[in-house]
Amino acid sequence: MNYTMTEIWIIILALGAGTFVIRFSFLGILGNRALPLWLLRHLRYTAVGILPAMVTPLVLWPEATGGQMDPSRIAAASLALAVGLWTKNAIWAIVVGMATLWGIGWLMG
Repeated sequence: MNYTMTEIWIIILALGAGTFVIRFSFLGILGNRALPLWLLRHLRYTAVGILPAMVTPLVLWPEATGGQMDPSRIAAASLALAVGLWTKNAIWAIVVGMATLWGIGWLMG
């Protein structure tokens, strides 16, 4: 579908305004208020839910392999999960997962 330059700018401005409204609704309106404990408890898990949601499709259906499962990615993800559960440290889990993926890739050529 071909868009005119005017339509493209309207889309950009609408998306910008929508993003501003979404962020302002949380940060601007609620920014100086104390949030209820039940909401704070749920917000703690936001980061924990986002990272797996971003990584899982890259592990199970990687574009680099044409969408086919790759044993080296499964092994790296499994080891990263194990290290994360064992150490309770996300940075170590990421480093070990990356090192495993690169190491297996280097060994397999």
